[in-house]
Amino acid sequence: MANRRCLQALSRHATPLSSSLRRRLTTPPAAAPPPPRSLLEARPASPGLEPSRCPPWPPRARLFCSNRTSEDEDDEDEGDESDGEGGEAMEESDCETGMASSRSKWDYTAEEREAEAAAIGYTVMGPLEKSDRVFTPYEPVFAVVQIGSHQFKVSNGDCIFTERLKFCDINDKLILNKVLLLGSQTQTIVGRPTVPDAAVHAVVEEHALDAKVIIFKKKRRKNYRRTKGHRQELTKLRITDIQGIAKPEKTDNEKPVKSAVKKSEKVAVAA
Repeated sequence: MANRRCLQALSRHATPLSSSLRRRLTTPPAAAPPPPRSLLEARPASPGLEPSRCPPWPPRARLFCSNRTSEDEDDEDEGDESDGEGGEAMEESDCETGMASSRSKWDYTAEEREAEAAAIGYTVMGPLEKSDRVFTPYEPVFAVVQIGSHQFKVSNGDCIFTERLKFCDINDKLILNKVLLLGSQTQTIVGRPTVPDAAVHAVVEEHALDAKVIIFKKKRRKNYRRTKGHRQELTKLRITDIQGIAKPEKTDNEKPVKSAVKKSEKVAVAA
């Protein structure tokens, strides 16, 4: 019984195998397609278009929504156009505000320059001319002027260093308006707070840097140390004239009078 069952199973499996072998022997072998030269040539070309050698575009993202209609798409397109116009308007307004801010920081009109210089305490009169006399003989007159937040006692011919003055170049003439006090050998004029109709003329000689100052910070037991250097910008001014007080007249012929000293007479005392 076992042998009969094995024979039946073998016959069942052998019949399809024999039929498939007969078919292969009867049908001629099909010619194999030639191997493609490249991947681009292997791709089927669309009808009416030449094959391109550029890689295909990446797939676009699709929105899967069951409620999306053509009307919504039209509304969104109109919204995008309006947003584009609004964005351009916003960009233009931002550019205008940026230009205004940059102008307020760096660009000054003539009136703004005069107002800011007057607030500091000087007025720019223009460049120095050849006919102007800078080095004048000494006059026994002094003045106390304020430039910014500092006060200086000056006479004609003196040189002072102030903080960097804006809107003035080398060889420019300045008038220092904030005169707090005037003095000479015969009189003194005190301002409340400034002296009216008083002015001190000066010339810008140099824009320079002060000596370096070292700033050192330390926190103990914190491993914190910071070292920094600073050089203050300075402007060198030469005082040329002081106006607003009567100056003594010069007398070259007069000589200083020496005070007569009386010598004590020795009186001989008879012994």
